[in-house]
Order: sequence, then structure tokens, then C-alpha cells
Amino acid sequence: MRALNEDLALIKRGCDELLIEQELVEKLKLGRPLRVKAGFDPTAPDLHLGHTVLLNKLRQLQELGHHVLFLIGDFTGMIGDPTGKSATRPPLTAEQVQENAKSYEAQVFKILKPEQTEVVFNSAWISQLGAAGMLKLAATHTVARMLERDDFSKRYKNNQPIAIHEFLYPLLQGYDSVELKADLELGGTDQKFNLLMGRELQKHYGQSPQCVLTMPLLEGLDGVNKMSKSLGNYIGIAEPANDIFSKLMSISDTLMWRYIELLSFESMETIASWKQSVEAGENPRNIKVRFAQELVTRFHSAEAAEQALADFSLRSKGGIPDDVPEVSIALAQDRIGIAALLKQAGLVASTSEALRMIEQGGVKLDSEKVEDKALQLGAGVTVVAQVGKRKFARITINRG
Repeated sequence: MRALNEDLALIKRGCDELLIEQELVEKLKLGRPLRVKAGFDPTAPDLHLGHTVLLNKLRQLQELGHHVLFLIGDFTGMIGDPTGKSATRPPLTAEQVQENAKSYEAQVFKILKPEQTEVVFNSAWISQLGAAGMLKLAATHTVARMLERDDFSKRYKNNQPIAIHEFLYPLLQGYDSVELKADLELGGTDQKFNLLMGRELQKHYGQSPQCVLTMPLLEGLDGVNKMSKSLGNYIGIAEPANDIFSKLMSISDTLMWRYIELLSFESMETIASWKQSVEAGENPRNIKVRFAQELVTRFHSAEAAEQALADFSLRSKGGIPDDVPEVSIALAQDRIGIAALLKQAGLVASTSEALRMIEQGGVKLDSEKVEDKALQLGAGVTVVAQVGKRKFARITINRG
């Protein structure tokens, strides 16, 4: 029989804070599956590795036999979570929320066990509150209490507007816990105020208060900012296997351990042995390869992971991979400059970026480095263009 202290150690692995630990111990002693809540506002339909820090913890809790309540905030998503924001967020339409929610559902089961996951939408109960219910809920807290929240406090001090409806967001998130009778709620460290609101409202409604488990915010590929699609420093879990693999291989040797701690399902003993081997002289690249293969296998397959490794090795040696996308370009004139060609092929965002990459020696045509920024190509030519280490295209130039 698995010891309770072993379960607790797994639950706490990689977490930032557990409130209140002794209360969770008492809940675990009951011997029943805990109702574990995690909420996601469907404001962006694509999940990235930053989201999976939380999803991985949910999966670990499922492995311990607990029941996950995957809450899609289709009602609160139309408010917009103000957490960490310096300005009021524009609300989503009901249609946008529903479309994004479908995408979430399709992606989360790459990690979670469907048979131990209940997908719920908070519109099911919040829509029933009505004006009277909303006023009753709003009466449970004061404006002064809301201004204790860091982002609200900063905006108030800086004379930045705070809309009344934004105060409702943490109240509604807390009320979700009342409706779901949650035993434990998970969230990022920036969600602590909202998570604790659930405890307070459960007490108000005569329920046993949920415990709160906060998880760290994962840094993006730049190693500085929180992983975010808007910052372009993310790895999406629905990205092609080769892209996931190569992006993971690009992170620094220091950041690698942070990613492994928060994203790997390997045991702490195995990770400790990896660190020891690196300290003894093993190339950190070997550890990074094992980790990258683990994640590609999780989101794709073992075969895809092997192919991604082979593809990455080929690219590292200056070779051309097999799955190069085909691009056809029609010329309006007789010839086209190299910068314009790369932009039209989608390998760069602008001609200025193309010129900068040429200056840095990051552009190749048929494996030969391009040094002439004034290079022009004519119709009837097919070349394999490479920008940086990861971007390839087989470009056929036709006469328009």
C-alpha cells in the first residue's frame, strides 16, 4: 500500500506553495478521490508548455487516484481575467469563447486521463445566479479587500482605470469552487488571490475550504519572460514534432534543468542521476536529447521522437531534412532579390530581417551560405532555402 507521505511528496513536487498542508493531509486520510479543480479561461485556443506545468500536476494527481475538474471559464472568459494586467481586458464574444473551448478540450487529453477528467463550464451555474444572486455574491467582500490584490492595487495607485466588472472575476472564480465542492484547486503563482477567494467563499457557504496548490510560471525560450504566445517565446503542444524537439534543444543548459523539473515525468532520482552525470563530465546535450524525446513522445509518438532526433542531427550537420515544405513563387518581373524571395516564401517576416540574417551568415541556398545581399534569382529555378537552423523551404520560381 502506498504511504501517504509518498503521495504528499509527489503532490508537492515542483510546486511553489501548498496551503494548507495539514488540511490536505486530513483530506487524503479520508481515503476517497479528491475533487481537484483547475480553471482555464479560453482566451487563447493553443496550449503551450507553460500551461502543461499545471496539467502535468493534474495528471500526477490522477495517477494517485483523484478526480480532475477541468473548468473552462466560458462565462468568466467573457469578463477577461485581469490577473497581472495593467489595463482592462476586452471581453470575448460567446462565439469566440466556445470556439476556443473546443480547442482546449481537444488538446488537454494529450496529458490528462479522460476517464478521470470531468470537463465543466462555469456558465452552467453562473448564468443561473441572476442579478439578485450576483449582488448577494458581491456583498461577501469589500472594495478594500479587492484592492489588496497586487495588480488592482498598482493600477489604483497609478490612476489607471479598474472596471467594476473586474472585481467580479475573483468572486466568480471563487464561487466556482463552491458549486464544484472542490477539495483542492491548482493555479499559477499569479492566481493566489483568486484561489484563496475560493477558500473564503466555501467557508461562507458552509463548506469545507479547499486547499490551494500554486505552481511556478515557466520561463519562455528566452529564459527571462513568462512563456507566452504573444511574446513568441513559447513551445505549443500541438506544434510539429520537429519544431518541439528543435526548440527544446535550443534552450540554455541552465534553463534545461528548470524545464526538466517542471515538465518531465521522470523520477526525482533519475533527474538527480542526470545532474550527477553532467557534473562528472557528460555533455548536457545528451540530457537535453532525452528530455526532448520524452516530450515529443508525449505529444506525438515514440516514432515521431526518433524521427525528430534524426532530423535535428541532420540539420546540425548542415544537411537538408526530408520534410521540407514546398513553396511556389510567381514572378511579376524577370528576377527577384534574395530578401524578397525569403519573405515571399514565409521564411522571414520582412526583407529587413532577411538582410540581417544574411549579414549574420544565417541564410543558405542549397546548403551554400549566401553572402551577397544583392543576389537575384530568375524564373525556372528550384532551390532549397534555409534561414537559421530550423527554417527550410524548397522554393520553385515561376514566371507570372
